[in-house]
Amino acid sequence: MLILIQLILAHLLTDFVFQPNSWIKHKRKYKVRSYYLIIHALLAGVLSVILIQKLEWWYIGLFISITHFLIDWWKLNQKKDNLKYFILDQFFHFLIIILVWVYLINGFPKIIPFLKEIFNSTSILVILGAYLFVIFPAGFLIGKATKKWQNEIKETHTKNSLDNAGRYIGIFERILVLTFILTNNFSAIGFLIAAKSILRFSDKSETGARKQTEYVLIGTLISFTITILLGLLIRQFLF
Repeated sequence: MLILIQLILAHLLTDFVFQPNSWIKHKRKYKVRSYYLIIHALLAGVLSVILIQKLEWWYIGLFISITHFLIDWWKLNQKKDNLKYFILDQFFHFLIIILVWVYLINGFPKIIPFLKEIFNSTSILVILGAYLFVIFPAGFLIGKATKKWQNEIKETHTKNSLDNAGRYIGIFERILVLTFILTNNFSAIGFLIAAKSILRFSDKSETGARKQTEYVLIGTLISFTITILLGLLIRQFLF
């Protein structure tokens, strides 16, 4: 595990600490012709070897440098520099790091047994299924349950919120509530409810503000009820 932490630290230092904005701008402008892209990629490999403290693994540093260069080159050639490509970029970097780590600890023969253990574990599958439920089906269920009030809000209230903001807020709040329940931190749920209540205060002079507040409250209560009941059921049968 120490090697994995060292590799991750080297990546974080390379991508977020030792990469000034001037380098980023230069890479975006010149792409593969940017000398900062080469320096940045080499730095990823050098820092990895330094933190691992094994010069005989120099080829690992070379591999990380080459893959880091290719991943960043791919990202620079995308038309947009948005959250989607940032996540994909980091995902590919961490995938390389994990592969390198598994190679260094001779862990490839253990991968299939490890996956079998996960897919044969009732606890892991139930918890994974619970998170998938609160992220996806629960949101659709709440949307259907509050559909008639949503249509009423649209008729009387001018839209003044971000697109899909409520949906993402609901997803994160259900993830947090389920996590709090599974980790036996029930008091934290109260703080979450209080925080959301404060942020949801609206201007009462605004047309339809009361209806919008009631609509949000209904959706929040349904969201919390579903997640809390699900979390309690899991605790009852698994813990």
